[in-house]
Amino acid sequence: MSLARLRLARTEGVGPALHRKLLARHGSAEAALAALGPRAFPREAAEREMAALAAMDARLIFLGEPDYPPLLALIEDAPLVLAAQGSLAPLRQRGVGLVGARNASGTARRFAEDLADALAVRDICVISGLARGIDAAAHAGALRSGSTIAAIAGGLDRPYPRENAALQARIIAEGGLVLSEAPLGTAPLARHFPRRNRIVAGLSLGVVVIEAALQSGTLITARLAAEAGRELFAVPGSPLDPRSRGSNDLIRRGARLTETAEDVLQFLPEAPAALPILRLAELPEIPVEAMEDAPPASGGAAQVIEMIGATPIPVDELGRRCQLSPAELSAILLELELAGRIETLPGNRVALA
Repeated sequence: MSLARLRLARTEGVGPALHRKLLARHGSAEAALAALGPRAFPREAAEREMAALAAMDARLIFLGEPDYPPLLALIEDAPLVLAAQGSLAPLRQRGVGLVGARNASGTARRFAEDLADALAVRDICVISGLARGIDAAAHAGALRSGSTIAAIAGGLDRPYPRENAALQARIIAEGGLVLSEAPLGTAPLARHFPRRNRIVAGLSLGVVVIEAALQSGTLITARLAAEAGRELFAVPGSPLDPRSRGSNDLIRRGARLTETAEDVLQFLPEAPAALPILRLAELPEIPVEAMEDAPPASGGAAQVIEMIGATPIPVDELGRRCQLSPAELSAILLELELAGRIETLPGNRVALA
């Protein structure tokens, strides 16, 4: 079962939404793989990945399993599988994300370390992305008195930056946890970091931003946290320092001004809000990669795709225009999504990929 689920999760073009559709249509991961045919991720490659993870005392956690982080499962594009190395105990604690600039000032790094320590003392798990600067300081501070979770962009065997390899090993050795959505051997490329950021946001009840420039990657995490209904905090900085303009702007727009651990704890909920706490300005979207070598569309699919453009269209409206039954339309949309021709968007809408 785990092998089939890993193969389905690793199949190119099968994201969370399409994964759910395949399971609903075929009933099991094995049946979905059979339907995908040669497009499915190779069995031998999946077996090698599982063996390599076992050799480094790591394991896989699949969406829907008891050990899967319940808060992360609530986000719309929750990872289908996580590679985990270390203790799973931190997943059972309330968590707060601490994120900020990679080129952070010395003062901000000290603040992040002390804030993480103060939260850890109160049995709060500190979550960050193991980058240099604020992330590294947050992990180090949390380990003084408690636990921490690091979500990384590459494979578990590809620490990045290299200077934080020792910190990653320390997190694992001292009761923390390192998580990755990527297969072993995956290099941490630029396009992987927004997806890593959504894991940090998804694991957290609240996210604290410490030094973030305008249009920085840190603000992607802030936006994702707000969209997931998580509390948002920001530490004020000098208006003369460009590294603080993004975090100061978050405060201007409603984030909780944060100077101490108490500022976080008094507003930290037991569960995420039902609706976004803040509506942040649009930031770069997480890229979605479509399947390659798409087969030609069938006659019905050709009719549907003519009605779909770059602008999203509601599926109900599409069905009316094409005069297709919901069952017929659903089958055609699944065919087109498998072929990488369209993508499904929030609000039951579709658009050309």
